[in-house]
Amino acid sequence: MKDILIRQVRLLDPAGNTDQIGSLLIRDGVICDPSLADETAFVIDGTGLTAAPGLVDLHVHLRDPGQTWKEDILSGCRAAAAGGVTSLLAMPNTVPAVDTPETVRYILQKAEEADARVYVVGAITKGLKSEEPTDIEALYRAGISALSDDGCPVKNTAMMVEAMKTAARLQIPVTAHCEDPYLAGGKVNEGPVSEALGVKGMPDAAEEAGTAREIALAAAYGVPVHICHVSTARSAAMIREAKARGVQVTAETAPHYLMLTEEEVLSRDADYRMNPPLRTEEDRQAMIRALCDGTIDAIATDHAPHSPEEKADFEAAPNGSIGMETSFAAAYTVLVEGGFLSEGELIRKMSASPAAIARIPGGSLAIGAPADLFFYRKEAWTVDPEALHGKSKNTPFKHRTLSARVKLTICRGKIVFDGLGIL
Repeated sequence: MKDILIRQVRLLDPAGNTDQIGSLLIRDGVICDPSLADETAFVIDGTGLTAAPGLVDLHVHLRDPGQTWKEDILSGCRAAAAGGVTSLLAMPNTVPAVDTPETVRYILQKAEEADARVYVVGAITKGLKSEEPTDIEALYRAGISALSDDGCPVKNTAMMVEAMKTAARLQIPVTAHCEDPYLAGGKVNEGPVSEALGVKGMPDAAEEAGTAREIALAAAYGVPVHICHVSTARSAAMIREAKARGVQVTAETAPHYLMLTEEEVLSRDADYRMNPPLRTEEDRQAMIRALCDGTIDAIATDHAPHSPEEKADFEAAPNGSIGMETSFAAAYTVLVEGGFLSEGELIRKMSASPAAIARIPGGSLAIGAPADLFFYRKEAWTVDPEALHGKSKNTPFKHRTLSARVKLTICRGKIVFDGLGIL
């Protein structure tokens, strides 16, 4: 593999407290001292670009195996690369679920050729049914990097406790889909909008009851838990209070909860339906505050591809929206342009912090670090669903103008996305 030398680029690495103009050398998949470059290197002029550690997405549905008409490992990772994502956690609600070593090995083998690093999340219960626990030790030996029943809450509290204790011993995270299944099942956020649409709403309490349970378990047993896709002000308040008393809890939210509200679904467009649903303006502002004060540690996408045919009927459509290709741009637009976070703080929330939560490499431009990085610049662009790189087009940011754009992504030392036209 030929060396890559990027000159005159802004180096933005919050993990190393770096923000300066300089050069980067990539050799054999590792970031090296640029003074070692020779005349054989492939040179890129980085003028006007910012280089940052590759994004780490803690919450991705690749639909592979079993639903590859929506997305597959390779197409999902192409979308990841186009959004600056170089590492991702692949959730287990595939068909079959990721509840056997064979399925884990299938994903890892296919991911060897992908444009991003894929870390497999193993199921806590067989078939995500909360009836019988998986063999976590066997899944771990096969190569899982985390545990979750995402897509379904773990109804059996005793099984959740055992999973959390086992994960703590194995030093892998448990990522919790927090939802009371007996309160859930609505189409949109419960309130005036659901009433105006004449559809069943999903109350805040569905998420908040699940969040309260997982915090209680983490506190009682002294083990960590990561809360997925936080969307309500009260969930954020519970996490904030739990952290203040030393509970080992971390949390993520998604760009759509930072930019959009339940008002979007008045259009009866199912691309704005996801679980948790888009909430109120008060909740949106609470998510921003929680990111700013450290209550919420990371921004993830909950990338959930569905075909246009599935999304055609507003009420019958499955929940979920795609997000990896727009995640950085959308978060930058809301948080940096909005004056809430600096660029470095945003990068940390999307790279170093999620890497630490997942306990995987990444989040640094230091010499010796893996050559997983992306390059962006401030640039207005309008999201065209048909121009996106994944199989599905169900983005809630369609036709919106965003204010930063990923221009180049390098993973494992290889250029995996070229928005500069240099190849």
